[in-house]
Amino acid sequence: MLCDNCKKRPASVHITEINNHQKSERHLCEQCAQNNGEISFAVSPSFSVQDLLKGMFKVATPASVQPHTEVFCPNCGLAYSDFSRNGKIGCSVCYQAFEQRLEPLLRRLHGNNIHTGKIPKRAGVRLEVEQRIKQLRKQIEQHVNREEYEQAAQIRDEVKALEKDLHLHKEG
Repeated sequence: MLCDNCKKRPASVHITEINNHQKSERHLCEQCAQNNGEISFAVSPSFSVQDLLKGMFKVATPASVQPHTEVFCPNCGLAYSDFSRNGKIGCSVCYQAFEQRLEPLLRRLHGNNIHTGKIPKRAGVRLEVEQRIKQLRKQIEQHVNREEYEQAAQIRDEVKALEKDLHLHKEG
């Protein structure tokens, strides 16, 4: 596909815009995209993943977090402002110290703030069932806290059935 603008070079930048429920697409070469100010391909020689992350950390903090209060890690002394500038955590305790500010960021980046990882195929069924039981137990706790005892009992029964199946697979 050739560039929509110059009609000479291959299009490598594809721009989709939606204005007033109208979709428009433009296919530009790198040079035309830069000339039109659509995108800059200039990368500094010192560009790093930390630079990319640093830009992502500049998000609005939730109302519960006071933006003018500086937070420091009690273990390594790193200030949150330093972390947001360089994109590097100082130590493992920083995750707890900056938890209120990191949680929305991690949810936005990963869709979740808890790392679950991948399940190996050879242990897949067993681990999936164990993770499901863990999730269901959390749901039971939430239902009990909201005094929704019938829902909690139904989930409890499901957990018992899964545990029974898990026990049978261990013996078999």
